Amino acid sequence: MNLRKELTNFLNLCFIFSGAFMFWKGLSIITNSESPIVVVLSGSMEPAFHRGDVLFLWNKNKYNNIGDIVVYEVEHRQIPIVHRVLREHKNRKGEQFLLTKGDNNNGNDIPLYAPGKKYLQKSTDILGTVKGFLPQVGYVTIWVSENKNNAYLFYGLMAIAALFFNN
Repeated sequence: MNLRKELTNFLNLCFIFSGAFMFWKGLSIITNSESPIVVVLSGSMEPAFHRGDVLFLWNKNKYNNIGDIVVYEVEHRQIPIVHRVLREHKNRKGEQFLLTKGDNNNGNDIPLYAPGKKYLQKSTDILGTVKGFLPQVGYVTIWVSENKNNAYLFYGLMAIAALFFNN
């Protein structure tokens, strides 16, 4: 194999990754969410969503309604949580606060929130409201994230395919 072809294949791989990154950032801007697409990792929202479902988020709504399914992050937890809005209230400034619960859970999410927190703040804690989903498409993400060796294997195979099987 000549050096020129190898370099071309490497640059094509770089363009694929940079294009995917630009698509992600563009989608983040359009949806006003730092994470516009998430994968369901647990069964806490069954039967509405199952493990491996891919969710599409939208965060341009000023307020959420009771019954909306939201994705939120809390301090000191790396994984976003997908649960339904159980209660809401607004303070004098018009800021919305939400209490959430997983459909398949017995109790509300207060034990999952940061210590001392009883509600999520719409403006700071909510990544987005679920607006659509694809069932079970996210199992590849789960498979890769649950075992470091799976990740190395997956990304290695992608790199080999891009470098050597490109016309």
